[in-house]
Amino acid sequence: MSDSYDLVVIGAGSGGVRAARIAGGYGARVAIVEEYRIGGTCVIRGCVPKKLFVYGARFRDLFEIAPSFGWTVDASFDWPTLLANKDKEIERLEKAYVSGLDGAKVDIIRDRAVLAGPNTVRLGSGRELTAKTILVATGARPFVPDIPGRELGITSNEAFHLAQLPHSILIEGGGYVAVEFATIFAGLGVATSIVYRGEQVLRGFDHDMREGLEAGLQSRGIRLIYQTSIKALRQAGEDIVASFTDGVEAPFGAVMFATGRSPNSAGLGLETVGVGVDGYGAIAVDAYSQTSVPSIYAVGDVTNRAQLTPIAIREGHAFADTVFGDKPTAVDHSLIGTAVFSEPEIATIGLAEHDAATRGDIDVYVARFRPMMNTLSLKSERTIMKLITLKDGGKVLGVHILGPSAGEIVQMAAIAMSMNATKADFDRAVAMHPTAAEELVTFKKPTYVYRDGAKV
Repeated sequence: MSDSYDLVVIGAGSGGVRAARIAGGYGARVAIVEEYRIGGTCVIRGCVPKKLFVYGARFRDLFEIAPSFGWTVDASFDWPTLLANKDKEIERLEKAYVSGLDGAKVDIIRDRAVLAGPNTVRLGSGRELTAKTILVATGARPFVPDIPGRELGITSNEAFHLAQLPHSILIEGGGYVAVEFATIFAGLGVATSIVYRGEQVLRGFDHDMREGLEAGLQSRGIRLIYQTSIKALRQAGEDIVASFTDGVEAPFGAVMFATGRSPNSAGLGLETVGVGVDGYGAIAVDAYSQTSVPSIYAVGDVTNRAQLTPIAIREGHAFADTVFGDKPTAVDHSLIGTAVFSEPEIATIGLAEHDAATRGDIDVYVARFRPMMNTLSLKSERTIMKLITLKDGGKVLGVHILGPSAGEIVQMAAIAMSMNATKADFDRAVAMHPTAAEELVTFKKPTYVYRDGAKV
């Protein structure tokens, strides 16, 4: 049996669903093939359930300062309740995604798909689909190091479905996933440790953000173990013993790998049809998401351009506009904001100080202050606001925030930066008082500057 389409999408995550919907809206006959659940990593086992868990974990901080506002709190936490309510919300979102595809008259096929030719997709059932254009949007998966006992560890996938919370957990990694899940587990009462082979978490982020987060994690009782990694795992009764490369061993209730994500490109038949991949397995594409085979495109994490849900959505939309809307559109990856939903929260857009300092003469503005919510309590944690500009009120090069609602604030700053706003433009905005964000428009003079590459 063979079915013919204008477009077959492999993978129903954020990028694939957006591409299918927009192409369907242009009148294309579209099928989308998904072997798991509609919605992909973000909706099913990524940013959405993770943010719900983060919200749950943050109540501990709120309870800590509640007495300073006159509240007496006697609280207890029930993990199964959070799991059940999370599952209800994910089910609702999945239905919404399905409804959107149905509305665009997209055929949803729940099966595994592989490429059998430049215009042919073979399903696990043996059925074949033909298409003028094929889009690969299969995302990425957690990377697990090849060490003895690796099967004893979990990844972010399994963390969303634990039957019960462990008494302690070791998280390997120093990126988004590691620090966010450390926040979650610690906030829910689990003794939490991070092990990272580097010298400090969040490599590549601005140094003030890294240092501020490190202090925030430690203040919440999270143990940070640097410059070593897990060499092996073994079962010891109810616990798992981790052996580290520095010779130390220690038992934990659970071990989680948060060591990056690998493109889901294996077993798709890419080599059969001649689609090029790089050394990491990412599908190579041009500015319009076209692969080395003209009829095959790829978007999202499987291309490893920027592993962020909004980027996959933007790439999927641009693909549909280009191929089916007669509007060639290339996605600009040069200015991408991002948020880390740790505690404290971090958000950033543009250049970190160490990068900006190589671009010419710059001014750096930094403010540190206690969040207003904490001022009635003994909680000493600081919010950090950082603005980096070209000298003398020039173009804004970077905005970096650590503290409550950092992501919400930087999202608005991203609009201004996308319009090439200058420090003078920020200064013209009237402050909204009392807010943390007003600091971005009330900086009077630089905290320090760089001139001729040197910090002054």
